[in-house]
Amino acid sequence: MAITQDDVTRVARLARIALSESDSQTMQTELNGILGLIEELQAVDTSGIEPMAHPLSAHQDIALRLRDDQPLPTQSVGQRDALMTNAPAQTEGLFLVPTVIE
Repeated sequence: MAITQDDVTRVARLARIALSESDSQTMQTELNGILGLIEELQAVDTSGIEPMAHPLSAHQDIALRLRDDQPLPTQSVGQRDALMTNAPAQTEGLFLVPTVIE
């Protein structure tokens, strides 16, 4: 899919960017170049390739530094009440939500 001069003009108008004729031509060339690179990337067969969690994991063992997700007890009823002040509805330190399943 190639970007036309009308496409560049429309996008520039939507973005409220004033482009001269030469800038518009340059933008058309650059955008078509970017789309060409995207088409090249999409043409690569990646079936059977396992996704990586980190870009360097293909070259070295990477251990992601994740903390354990552990709940901490509320220190006091006063602290709990202070934390619950923003809740639209609550009772006895619990959030009240509308029933979703009938």
